[in-house]
Amino acid sequence: MPLDTSIAARLKRDSAGLVCAVVQQYDTGEVLMVAWMNDAALAETLTTGRAVYWSRSRQEMWRKGDTSGNVQWVKSAELDCDGDAILLKVDQHGPACHTGTRTCFEAGGSLGAVVAEQS
Repeated sequence: MPLDTSIAARLKRDSAGLVCAVVQQYDTGEVLMVAWMNDAALAETLTTGRAVYWSRSRQEMWRKGDTSGNVQWVKSAELDCDGDAILLKVDQHGPACHTGTRTCFEAGGSLGAVVAEQS
């Protein structure tokens, strides 16, 4: 099923035709991962309730959980004000990261940023 034209018109894709998807656990707000979506992946996500992405490394559609069992059930999908990022709120079953950790940011580790105090 193609992406609804009213949604497609609002997207600002990169040169590869992709939009960044930030994936968040719907009930805790925990950021799980970042992935990429083309129009077909977004259309399938919106119509099936399963998170589907475009794998840049494999150059193919990737339905989260098909091989790992770590399914993401979509609770909501929102587009940012610029149209260049999607926020997917999901119910994550199992680890979100391919390394086996709950989040991809847990696996990546801290960069040691200085935390500024608000004045």
